[in-house]
Amino acid sequence: MRFYDRSEAGQILADKLSRYKVKNLVVLALPRGGVVLGAIIAKRLGAAFGIVIVQKLGHPFDPEYALGAVAEDDEPVVGDETDKIDKIWYKKVVESARQEIKRRRKLYFGDIYTAPNVKGKSVILVDDGIATGFTFVAAVQFIKNRDPKKIIMAAPVASEESVNMLQELADEIVLLDDPSDFLGSVGAHYDRFEQIDDQEVIDYLQSE
Repeated sequence: MRFYDRSEAGQILADKLSRYKVKNLVVLALPRGGVVLGAIIAKRLGAAFGIVIVQKLGHPFDPEYALGAVAEDDEPVVGDETDKIDKIWYKKVVESARQEIKRRRKLYFGDIYTAPNVKGKSVILVDDGIATGFTFVAAVQFIKNRDPKKIIMAAPVASEESVNMLQELADEIVLLDDPSDFLGSVGAHYDRFEQIDDQEVIDYLQSE
């Protein structure tokens, strides 16, 4: 399945998620790309909207390939390949990821920040697509530590590998396309897939 852009994907995903329009619903997005869809879904479902800041831990020889991810101040989520990586390098990458999270959190929220209040609430966690799944796992771990009632993971597309990993964590997973049809990257499913910058994230957060 292909989408013109994130806004179109968000509208279609919002339609599919309409049955989750319940009291005490929170929509959380993974910035940057996920905020476009998350804002649309939250508005359509009349839900509170927020974000979980997650930073990918890139491979030393291919930074775009994720070895794991870390969300907010939680412990990193990593794959088996991390055991083969130099420990000193790995420590530096995790520290760099934490600094980037702090930078973005201050940029988005200023000096006053509180974690999303999800205790006892149903949470829809949204991104524009799921490739390796590490950022989603890290975000789910962050949410679970805050005692939600239920977590629904939602994305237009996802790889089979990521779905297999996430099935044990999710109460439900909502996708628009069959994982067996994943095209190798999230961007391959979009006609327009421009980078979302930090100012756009701020604009979406302030529009709520």
